Amino acid sequence: MNFFITGTDTGVGKTHLTRLMVSCLRAEGRDAVGFKPVSCGDRNDGQILAAVSGNLPLEEVNPLHFASPVAPYVAALLENKSIEPAALVESCRKFSEGREIVLVEGAGGWEVPITESYFISDLAKDLGLPVILVAANRLGALNHILLTVAAIKAKGLTCAGIILNQLEDEMDTPMITNKGILAALTDVPVLDHIIHNQDFLSPELMDVLMA
Repeated sequence: MNFFITGTDTGVGKTHLTRLMVSCLRAEGRDAVGFKPVSCGDRNDGQILAAVSGNLPLEEVNPLHFASPVAPYVAALLENKSIEPAALVESCRKFSEGREIVLVEGAGGWEVPITESYFISDLAKDLGLPVILVAANRLGALNHILLTVAAIKAKGLTCAGIILNQLEDEMDTPMITNKGILAALTDVPVLDHIIHNQDFLSPELMDVLMA
């Protein structure tokens, strides 16, 4: 089973969670790898996923990279390059051949533009994968999560679950209550609440990944 990992925004912990998921699956003896089809700015995300996936070549794990730390569409304009969506989809499919579990990590949030008329959401749609949504657990998370879940469903895709990621040690009232409130507001399960520096996954998330 493959999944598309998206976020409510940039910097919410997609790569951290993807690394953790790949690591835990491989510890269970599963052939799991991470894939970052497009990245912008530094290449740390791809390097992290390449390392945790059995030290795969960076160019294989992250085939399309731009130096500018902006959305792919903007980066391509700034660097006078073009992006072919069909080639991006094909790179994902080729990478997945012969592999048991591939976690495809998007760039930024759900509607980040890859071209003028093709977005991260379109890439997920073309791949047809169930989506796992990562959100930073903080004030405002409920709004961002509900909007993104609705957008995922509007694409005709399944949102397999939500992961709340704790970006700091201290917790305030929104951080404490977000998980419980989400259960009342959406039918999408919260599969895990990752505390700061956590290096394991909940049984619920592992069950979904290993199904």
